[in-house]
This record gives sequence, structure tokens and C-alpha cells, in this order.
Amino acid sequence: MKRVDLSPLEHTIKIGDECGNLQPNVTEDTIFYADGVPIGFYLKQISGKLKQYVEIANAELLSDRVPKQNMDRKKPMGKDENGKNIYRIITQYSTIIGSIPAKPHMRRPYPNISSVHRVESAKTFIKAMMLACYEAEEVIKCLAPNIFENQLKVVTESIPPKYRFGRLFTSSISNFNIAANYHIDGGNLEGCVNVIIAKKSNAKGGNTTVPDYNATVDSADNSMLVYPAWRNVHGVTPIIPIQEGGYRNSLVFYALKSFKDFW
Repeated sequence: MKRVDLSPLEHTIKIGDECGNLQPNVTEDTIFYADGVPIGFYLKQISGKLKQYVEIANAELLSDRVPKQNMDRKKPMGKDENGKNIYRIITQYSTIIGSIPAKPHMRRPYPNISSVHRVESAKTFIKAMMLACYEAEEVIKCLAPNIFENQLKVVTESIPPKYRFGRLFTSSISNFNIAANYHIDGGNLEGCVNVIIAKKSNAKGGNTTVPDYNATVDSADNSMLVYPAWRNVHGVTPIIPIQEGGYRNSLVFYALKSFKDFW
């Protein structure tokens, strides 16, 4: 794998800013170092059982068997001949499985397991995602054993077993056609990485960009990004279908810090 030593750069990007149509400058298998220590990596193509499970999970996500939270949005497309705004409706949705943090403002001061787990038709999706999670953990263990061991230690010490998803995570979210303005995942467990697996068909964009390092990672179909999302401001570039039905999904595994007090 190519080694890239990350060096912080000056920039003016703030949380909430929109990502432009940035082209990827990380397009091959790469391991990222900061201060001489590996903190993540990018694989252009997953393979074997991991790819098989991801293909199953993606097909299930695209079906009507898996509950979704719809987040359709309107994209301005100019004006018509009468001067009225024209919009295109972009279909977006997400599904969360695994553990859900406490939400006192919603009168639920305790964590829970996603309600999707109680939906019979979603069982295949959940099983495929869980198996994909374990396979992704094995990839991390093979390519970056220090990341695996550190995260295993942090999660084991911080997260009660009932709230773990796999060995290294608490939760998973699958996003359909969702780009993201610049943000930082402040709810994530520090010292832990996210896994982001991309499924893409007849679409471009959807690249993860980290302005602190001027790094934009290619969101190739069946690629896998391992990245500490709590560490830096980052965003996802616009997803642009290049023909009808084009999409980009991201299947994500992450560890949240809000379960420490619920042993």
C-alpha cells in the first residue's frame, strides 16, 4: 500500500460549509500516517466474503424490506419561463442499526437497540451487515493491527457488551444518496475509526474530503475507507447521477461514546 504522511494545512473551511465538486486525489490503496502513527487507510476494492456480504446488504437496503428514514431534498435547477424557481427532488434516505444513544429530550434517558432489529423483513439486511462488520474488522486487523488493537481496547473498556456492534463498533448507518456539509463526528468515541464502504452505480461524486490535509478520497464502488471521523472536519461531495437510477450508498460502522455510563 502507498504510505501518505498527513500534514495539517491552513484553510478557511468552517463546519456547515458546503462541499464543492472536489475531485479525489486519493485513488489507490493508501495507508494514512499522522505523527508517525497509522490512523486509517483506503482500499479501492474490497474482495472475498466482505464484498459478498456488502452486495447482499446493499441489495436489501435498496428493497422495500428495510425501513428507512426519508430525507428527500429539493435542488434548485434554475427558473422557468415565468421566473418561478424550478427544483429537482433528490431521493435520500438512511437506516440505522445497532445501538442508539439515550435521548433525554425525547423522554428516553437510556440507550436502545434500533427498532429496525424488530422488523422481520429486515433480518437479512441486519445479518449481512453484521457479517460485513466482522469481515471489515478482519481487514483492519490484517492491514493496520495497531488500529485494531487500540480500538478493541477502547471499546472493551468503554462500551457494555450489549451495546457493541461487532467487536469494534456500536452502530451502523447506511445512507442512500446522502452528501454532507463539512462537519465533525463529535459523538464518536475518541481513539476509534469509522469504516465507510461505498456502493455506487451510474453516479459520480460522494467523495470524502478532509480539508485539514487537502485529502479527497475516491468513493469508488466497493471501496473501503477507514478513518477517525472524530479527529478532523470532513464532508462528502455532491452525488451526481449520470443516468436515471444512479446512486451512491455508504455503509458505515462507527463507535459512539455515549454508552459509557450504562454498564
